[in-house]
Amino acid sequence: MLQLINWEIESLIENCKLEIENYFFVPALSSLLFLYIIIIFSSIIHEYAHGWMAYQLGDPTAKMEGRLTLNPLAHIDPFGTVALPLILLLTSGVFIGYAKPVPFNPMNLRDPKRDTALVGAAGPSSNLFMALALGLIVRFFGKMGFMVALSPFLKFVVVINIWLALFNLIPLPPLDGSRILLGITPDSFGRWLFALERIGFASILIALMIAMVVLPSAVEFIFRLIVDQGFLF
Repeated sequence: MLQLINWEIESLIENCKLEIENYFFVPALSSLLFLYIIIIFSSIIHEYAHGWMAYQLGDPTAKMEGRLTLNPLAHIDPFGTVALPLILLLTSGVFIGYAKPVPFNPMNLRDPKRDTALVGAAGPSSNLFMALALGLIVRFFGKMGFMVALSPFLKFVVVINIWLALFNLIPLPPLDGSRILLGITPDSFGRWLFALERIGFASILIALMIAMVVLPSAVEFIFRLIVDQGFLF
């Protein structure tokens, strides 16, 4: 699934980068590479969750194609996961990239309409679960002993995973939100979604515009709700 990070969320991520850099005296380049690693790792978890859910619901496609694994090599696309995001991140501060989508066949699912929505929801849910689990660790243990040093890194992971989850929940193809919407709306609504999917990258641009307006405040709200603090405290 396409993962897109734009610096409209700059007030959160920049503060976290500064906290890491000030605490550990690491250069900005190192924090950018750390950001890259977080996004790629989180994207792999995201794609694995899609495949795992499809397998649980009766579709073995991902398993048969060797994609039901957390091995990064199974999910990395040389251009979309390595070349494109690194070049853009280091030159413009914008992350655009993708891991290879995990394949699934809706016809193998026990209830194709309902289960397609569940498969779509599995990816963002995995990101939200990681954000919640790590965020609660920071909330309750972040000021104890070695956790003081670890907390800036964990907060970075939390905010990125909230961002990835919310961005992918936007109900426009090819994002996961469109699969969820397809599973909970009348079949006639699917024709509208398929029409949007045919316009390709324009649909992503629309999703990006929505994300730039809505997501920064939403990500910050959820982050503070989980962690009960800002990045700098």
